[in-house]
Amino acid sequence: MSDEPQQPATPGEPAKKGRKPRRPRRKGLRRLIPTWRLLLGTVLGVLLVCAGLFALGYFLVHIPPANAAATAQSNVYLYADGSQLARDGEVDRENVSLTQIPRAVQRDVLAAEDREFYGESAIDPMAMVRAAWNTLTGKGRQSGSTITQQYVKNYYLGQEQTVTRKVKEFFISIKLDREESKDDILEGYLNTSYFGRNAYGIQAAAQAYYGVDVEHLTTAQGAYLAALLNAPSAYDVVAHPESRPQVVARWNYVLDGMAKERWISASDRRGMTFPMPADARGPAGMSGQRGYLVQAVKDYLTAHKVIDEDTLATGGYRITTTLQKTKQDAFVKAVDDRLMSGLDKKNRPADRNVRAGGAAIDPATGRVLAMYGGIDYTKQYVNNATRRDYQVGSTFKPFVFTAAVENASTTQDGRTITPNTVYDGTDQRPVQGWNGGHYAPENEDNVDYGPLTVRTATDKSVNAVYAQMAVDVGSDKVEQTAVGLGLPPDTPDLNASPSIALGPSTASVLDMTEAYATLANHGRRATYTLVAEVAKDGEKLGLPKRSTQRAVSRESADTTTSVLQSVVEGGTGTAAQAANRPAAGKTGTAEEDTAAWFAGYTPDLAAVVAVMGQDPATGAHTPLYGALGLARINGGGFPAQIWAQFTRAALKGTPARDFDLQLESGADQPPDPSAAPDSPGTGPTPGGPSSQPPSQPASSGPPATAPTPAAPTPELPTQVPEPATGTVDDLFGDSEQ
Repeated sequence: MSDEPQQPATPGEPAKKGRKPRRPRRKGLRRLIPTWRLLLGTVLGVLLVCAGLFALGYFLVHIPPANAAATAQSNVYLYADGSQLARDGEVDRENVSLTQIPRAVQRDVLAAEDREFYGESAIDPMAMVRAAWNTLTGKGRQSGSTITQQYVKNYYLGQEQTVTRKVKEFFISIKLDREESKDDILEGYLNTSYFGRNAYGIQAAAQAYYGVDVEHLTTAQGAYLAALLNAPSAYDVVAHPESRPQVVARWNYVLDGMAKERWISASDRRGMTFPMPADARGPAGMSGQRGYLVQAVKDYLTAHKVIDEDTLATGGYRITTTLQKTKQDAFVKAVDDRLMSGLDKKNRPADRNVRAGGAAIDPATGRVLAMYGGIDYTKQYVNNATRRDYQVGSTFKPFVFTAAVENASTTQDGRTITPNTVYDGTDQRPVQGWNGGHYAPENEDNVDYGPLTVRTATDKSVNAVYAQMAVDVGSDKVEQTAVGLGLPPDTPDLNASPSIALGPSTASVLDMTEAYATLANHGRRATYTLVAEVAKDGEKLGLPKRSTQRAVSRESADTTTSVLQSVVEGGTGTAAQAANRPAAGKTGTAEEDTAAWFAGYTPDLAAVVAVMGQDPATGAHTPLYGALGLARINGGGFPAQIWAQFTRAALKGTPARDFDLQLESGADQPPDPSAAPDSPGTGPTPGGPSSQPPSQPASSGPPATAPTPAAPTPELPTQVPEPATGTVDDLFGDSEQ
């Protein structure tokens, strides 16, 4: 064989015998495209690495003992001075076997949480990827966990959202699925899940919401309990009536899933109605005001993301509140002395419907100093100080006047609105300058006041004047001012129409207290707080930063204060004079007399009191007619009396001081008689709203374009009726109160 090198074959020529042809070199972009061998090798390598990691994880991760939630300890709640307010954390749980739980109730939970539970593996990778993608793309944090994974998280791990916890959950779930049956896992899940009302497990939940053992739950009731798993406290429709639309939607989702899976028939599904849960009865340790205060603190901590509900339930926290024991005791005594002592539930059925709520705030700091939630947390679960389902009535009117001063508003004929501006107080007088339709509210008892100043109209709570003022200012600006002072932006029925002036919105007592505290603090708002410190194992948790912000100018707030002083000095709130110190305030009555309010303040303390009517059997709002032996109850009666006694006791030892006011220009000038035409403050325009015929009485139906709230209740004599005869048990023995 010749040693002479062979020349490569030229293109188009056959290769010489005995030599393998050389593959043409990849040129251009083709050099960047991986070959199939490289792709296959990469895929196999990744699979081998994943398999190795899976084997390593499966080998290293063991099923641990039960987590701390299974043996939760107590939380301690303290007054501001360090004395103990309450201790909770005694977990309400009673384990039951799966055979004790009706099959339909089991399926309710499966329909809500994991419909493929019995046919799937311990994990659902696609659901996990989908949940992660939805979270990353801004569709909200979502869970891709199966029931097995949720049980592992509840019983063996914790609620923290970390990669380490998710990895452990992944491998423990797989191991558990191999070691325990699906029935055992479902039983464990149903016994460890949290349902709200401190109820852990389906048996405790059945008792907490329906007062029955789990064996006696209906399918509809089970569907509600299953819906609670999505948001245990927020979906309690008794504690949060405003959440009912979302809760019912979730309840329907569960039952529709039952029908879709053919676990119930279509006819049975159509025949089901929402099963309203019963009023909750807290544990004995939460009796009196303690339960209301503890729940309010819990809601505050979770709402401000200081600590989540599940973590708080594990216990071990020392929570120092802003509540002052002496003031708290004074509030309870004032309600008992002025209101509860006069109830006679045996002989006056209306007395069974009487409820009361109250709150007090330090205007300078926003600290909640006292709160009255109801007669007893173990008998009446809903906190009357924080609920948002009663109209605030005329206690809203000061916000209208504050907005007028803040925006330098003028009447329809161009006069600056001050306490001495003259308006027309004629009953059912159509408002002018509003393009939304015909609106002519009634005054209380249909009284025609004629020309009168804003100050006098506030003293007498004249609807005609304030509806017109809302138009003069602009109802959108009134709404903006009310929110700035302290009302939540999502307050129900806080609408931009003239009716806003009459208080159809349903803010809570605590909301209103914050707003009035802003007026007392010369227009600077200190957002309320209930918590001074949270610590666990000696380490303090971070709390929301506290600061005050200007909501309205000092002149706007102070001029409103001067007007509200007149209400106490000679208007509907004269009972508040019993506080024996300078005070400003406003009375109010809800539509159909279902609630009576007094909101007031001194330079050192703001407080709001509401007396409410509610049927203990149905939860429906009821008029207060006939309660405590009176024809009607109004804000100048029991609410103002309670406010006065509480304020006097709460500020005992604190020197009384006058308000330091800076008023708007012209606020202290007498009214000009020449500025009072036939329709003062309106300047009627031919063909305008004032040329329309008077509105019909409320009984004939309000206009469709702007509903006319019922006129406030006229203020009645403020005497307290003689206490009913009988024992203490006679007065307080009705557990429905």
